Amino acid sequence: MDIVEILKAALFGIVEGITEWLPISSTGHMILLNEFVTLNVSGDFWEVFLVVIQLGAILAVVLLFWDKIFPFHLEKKGGRPVVQKDIFSLWFKILTACIPAAVVGLAFDDVLDALFYNPWCVAIALIVFGIAFIVIENRNKTVMPKITSLGEITYQTALMIGAFQLLAAVFPGTSRSGATIVGALLIGVSRTVAAEFTFFLAIPVMLGASLLKLLKFGFSFTGEEFVILAVGMVVAFGVSAAVIRFLMGYIKKHDFKVFGWYRIVLGAAVLFYFAVV
Repeated sequence: MDIVEILKAALFGIVEGITEWLPISSTGHMILLNEFVTLNVSGDFWEVFLVVIQLGAILAVVLLFWDKIFPFHLEKKGGRPVVQKDIFSLWFKILTACIPAAVVGLAFDDVLDALFYNPWCVAIALIVFGIAFIVIENRNKTVMPKITSLGEITYQTALMIGAFQLLAAVFPGTSRSGATIVGALLIGVSRTVAAEFTFFLAIPVMLGASLLKLLKFGFSFTGEEFVILAVGMVVAFGVSAAVIRFLMGYIKKHDFKVFGWYRIVLGAAVLFYFAVV
């Protein structure tokens, strides 16, 4: 077992945990990191690793928001199971929001990767959505959000947010969280609700993407590949938990413009790097 490869996996897990939830594009950061730190694995396993370590990030969401996403609870008196219909309703809306990206992802996953999974497209997506964050947040200074709780999200609103998520499925570098948050803000959802809905939306989306990659690759990992994958997932879980807590506290007092500026700078850096190298 090569300890260096394990440390590399941990580093990728750290980057995944940070960038998956902040609207700054995990794909863009992974492409850059891979230029300097390369795992000594096959190309097929690398594609699986990038997607499946996201399962660790998902578990962080499940842990932190358990009370908001698990529809079965026990009564304080008597301990009888209680079904919370509002949470069931939320899940149906989440699944509705998944439809656009799921349809396109299943039909065109390999084609889209071949066309757009490259540094140039990622950099452009980083910059364009960075500008979008700044423009929308400047507009929102004088606009009160129409939706201030998860319960106020309708099926129509959920489908509209899902349509924005489709951009992330088509254009790597857009950022799944960035696309859904931009879309939610644009249609009048408050920052806190936009972030929470984005987190919950990630659960079926990332589970589905991980399962799809695993089915294509198969489950025949070598011992070292299994350890590398496990380390990446565990680290991504721990870092994600910390980052989600930070973000939910941050957006209560601040807007998303700082992430917009960061995306623009990162996109410019990606363009410069690959133009020179």
